[in-house]
Amino acid sequence: MSPRTAVVTGASSGIGAATARRLAEAGYHVVLTARRADRLEALAKEITASGHSAAAVALDVTDRGAVDALAASLDRVDVLFANAGGALGADPVATADPADWRTMYEVNVLGVLNTVQAFLPGLIASGDGTVVVLSSTAAFTPYEGGGGYVAAKHGAHALAGTLRLELLGEPVRVVEIAPGMVKSEGFALTRFHGDEEKAAAVYAGVAEPLTSEDIADTVTWAVTRPPHVNVDLLVVRPRAQAAQHRVHRKP
Repeated sequence: MSPRTAVVTGASSGIGAATARRLAEAGYHVVLTARRADRLEALAKEITASGHSAAAVALDVTDRGAVDALAASLDRVDVLFANAGGALGADPVATADPADWRTMYEVNVLGVLNTVQAFLPGLIASGDGTVVVLSSTAAFTPYEGGGGYVAAKHGAHALAGTLRLELLGEPVRVVEIAPGMVKSEGFALTRFHGDEEKAAAVYAGVAEPLTSEDIADTVTWAVTRPPHVNVDLLVVRPRAQAAQHRVHRKP
C-alpha cells in the first residue's frame, strides 16, 4: 500500500515548512507544494536526508488546472493542510488597493476551495481523511488596517465551517487552526511589501510571539488525534496576546 500522504500547501517557508517537517516525523509522506520550487526541493532533500519521505511539486493554488493535475497524480491522500495564504497591505478601507484585496481573496479563500475540491474525493476514499484549514484570529475580529485580510480569513472560516456540515457522515474531519500573533518567516515583510522597519514594528516589545514550529505542533497534534476526534476550531495565541488589540509589549 502507498504510505499515508499529507499534502501541504504554502510549504516553502514558515508554518507550511515547519508543519511538513512535523508531519513527516509523524510518519506521513509529505507532498510539498508552493510557488518557489527551489525552496521546496531543498526542504524535500532535508526531510528525506533525515530518514523521512517527501516530494516537492511547484504549485500555485489559484491555478485550478494545476491543482487538479496534482490531485490526479497521487495514489492516495489522507491529509490536506490548506496553509497557503497571507496578507498584503495595511491601509484603511478608504484607501486600500483593490488589487491587494483581490489577491488575498484568491489565495486565502479560492485557493482553499480549489485544493479542497480537488483532493476531497481522495480524502473520502482514504476512509480517514483530514482537512486542516489555517485561518487566523482575524477570521473573528476586525482591526484597523486589516480589512482585506480580515475579509479573506472570514471567508476561509466560513468555508471550513460549511464544509464540516456538508461532510457529516463522510470519513473526513475538518479542522480549523486560527493563530494569533506568529512571527513566521516573511509574513509581515510580505504584508508591508518588503519594508523591514514596518515588519519589525509588528513584533516590537513582544518577548515571545508564536513561532512557525508552535503552529506546526498544533496542526500535527490535531491531525494525529484518533479518527473519531475532530478538533473543530482551535485558537492559538502567545501568552503576551490576550486579544487582537491587547498585546503586552515591553518598553
